[in-house]
Amino acid sequence: MSPVKLKGMTWSHPRGYDPMIAAASAWIERTGVEISWSKRSLQDFESYPVEELAKAYDLIVIDHPHVGQITEEACLHPLDVPGRESELQQLARASVGKSFISYNWRGRQWALPIDAAAQVQAWRPDLLAAAPTQWQDIVELARRGAIVWPLRPPHGLMSFFTLAANLGTPCNNDGQEEIIAPEQGVQVLELMRELAALVDPENFRLDPIGALERLAAGQKEACAPLIYGYVNFAMAGYRANIVRFADIPAAGKSGPVGSALGGTGIAVSAFTKHRREAEDFAFWVAGAEVQANLYHAAGGQPGHASGWESAAANATTSDFYLSTRRTLEAAWLRPRHDGYMDFQQKASELINAALIDGGDPRQVIETLNSEYRASLKRLP
Repeated sequence: MSPVKLKGMTWSHPRGYDPMIAAASAWIERTGVEISWSKRSLQDFESYPVEELAKAYDLIVIDHPHVGQITEEACLHPLDVPGRESELQQLARASVGKSFISYNWRGRQWALPIDAAAQVQAWRPDLLAAAPTQWQDIVELARRGAIVWPLRPPHGLMSFFTLAANLGTPCNNDGQEEIIAPEQGVQVLELMRELAALVDPENFRLDPIGALERLAAGQKEACAPLIYGYVNFAMAGYRANIVRFADIPAAGKSGPVGSALGGTGIAVSAFTKHRREAEDFAFWVAGAEVQANLYHAAGGQPGHASGWESAAANATTSDFYLSTRRTLEAAWLRPRHDGYMDFQQKASELINAALIDGGDPRQVIETLNSEYRASLKRLP
C-alpha cells in the first residue's frame, strides 16, 4: 500500500504557514502520513470560496464567518464524530474566548481552532510610555500623526463591529432584521469618522499586516488602536523595532470588551479520500501539546489556552498573550449565516465610502441594515 499523502491550504503569512510546515514535518515522522501545504494571500483567505478549496485539498484552514455557507454547500466534514467526544470536550474547555464555538453551526463542529485572534491594540514601546487605555487618547495621538489604522476591507467594518460592541450596543449576529439600531449605528460611524479624518488616507489601503509593517518601520506612528494581532511582530529580531500588543482602548464604560473575533480553524474536506488521516492530524495540531510547544515555536499564534498561558511563549513575545487575553475573552462573534460573506463585502465598502466621502450617516446605516436584511434571505 502506498503511503497516504494529504494536501492542505492555509494563508500566506509566517503565522499561518510556518507552523503548518513544522507540524507536517513532525507528523510524517510520527505517522508516516505526508502533508504538503499551500498558501493563499490574506485577501483571498478572507473571501475565496471554501467549496472550491475543499474540492482540491484534504485539509483547509478557514475563517469562522464561512461556516453558514459551508454548511449549506456540504463541502466540509463535521468533526463531532463518534469516538472523538472526549477530545472535543477538552478542546472546548481550552478555547480562548469564543474560538471553539465560532466553528459550531447547526449543532455541528466544522473546524477546530488552531489560531486565536481579535482586534487588539499594537504600540511601539520605544515611542510611547504605555498603551493608551481610552479611545479619546487615541484621538489625541491621531492629531499628532501617531496613529496607523488598517481600513482596507473588511477591516473598516471590523472596527465598526468592535466599537459598537465596546460602546455597549453590539451588532446583531443572530438573524434579527437590523444589524444595528439607526441611532447606535450613527454614533459608531461618527466616532470612526472623527478618527479617519485625522489619519493618513493610505490607511484605507492597509490590511493589518501592512499596518504592522508600517508601525514597525517608522518613527512617528506609534499606535494602532484596532488591529488583528500578529504575534511575530512582538518577537525580537522579526523587524527592526519590536511592536507590543495590548487590550483595545475603551470607547465605552466596560473596558476592553466587544472586539470582533478573528482567528482560524482547521477543517477537513468532505471530498477527501483520507478522512480518518485528515481528522487525526486536525485533532493533533489543535491539541494542547502541539499548541503550547511546536506551534508557537514555529511562529504560530495558538488557539489553545495552553499556548496563551505558556511562560516560554510570553517570554519570547513581549507578553503578547498575557497582554491581550482580556480582549480575546470578551470578544464579539460575527454573524455566520449563509449570506453573511456577501454582506461583509458590501458592508465593508459602504463603511469605507462613508468614511472617505461623507454623506448622511443615517442613510448609511439604513443602507447597512437593508443589505443585512437581504443577506438573511438565505436563512431557512
